[in-house]
Amino acid sequence: MTELRIGPMPATVPREVLAALEKIETASIGHLRHTGFMSGKIQAVTPHQKARAGVAVTLALPAMCSTLLHYALSHLRPGDMLVIDRLGDSRHACLGGAVARAARLAGVVGVVIDGPCTDVAEILAEGLPVWCRGVSSVTTRQLDLGGTFNRPVACGGVPVLPGDIVLGDASGVVVLPADEAAEIAATCIAREARVARTMQRLLDGEKLGDITLAVDKVNLRLNAAGEEGKNG
Repeated sequence: MTELRIGPMPATVPREVLAALEKIETASIGHLRHTGFMSGKIQAVTPHQKARAGVAVTLALPAMCSTLLHYALSHLRPGDMLVIDRLGDSRHACLGGAVARAARLAGVVGVVIDGPCTDVAEILAEGLPVWCRGVSSVTTRQLDLGGTFNRPVACGGVPVLPGDIVLGDASGVVVLPADEAAEIAATCIAREARVARTMQRLLDGEKLGDITLAVDKVNLRLNAAGEEGKNG
């Protein structure tokens, strides 16, 4: 049996902050920062997953045990994003149809697992957003081996603290400090508006290099190189 450590539930975040994040793409945040992005091996179970944002509630589950997961499901709240560190286990699926239903009924906005899930058809039928490392038919059991709940974990190569903000969509998952989330959302919303204008300009026949001024930048360097060649 491993150690059992349980921390307090993290503070909630205003719904308007989470709603603002759900208006943007994780890729937009990728234009601003390089930290907090989970490994590309953690993907949504559906390629059509829309953006969902929630407050990180963290779990670390040892080996083939899911006792603490069932405990956590009795404490989850609307707006929570459950983040599960599988402590290196890549064989046992801790989330299937029943767990997905319990999570959805608790109001959980999504589940991120550093390991596999199972019962994909049932998860999709429940409408619960899930990001994980794939699918397995080998499942966990209630073995009461311990673990941690609302303690720091690692998921997809990223440290996750209870109370962090987690945003996931079809492109991946990113973890953000709660006190930076609103500013990040506002910056990305403005950026996506500029991208929308660029998309329309492309439809209107303009070339991308002209819109972004890349053509001018390259020509400037070519002209400078040509002048150097003449002077040399």
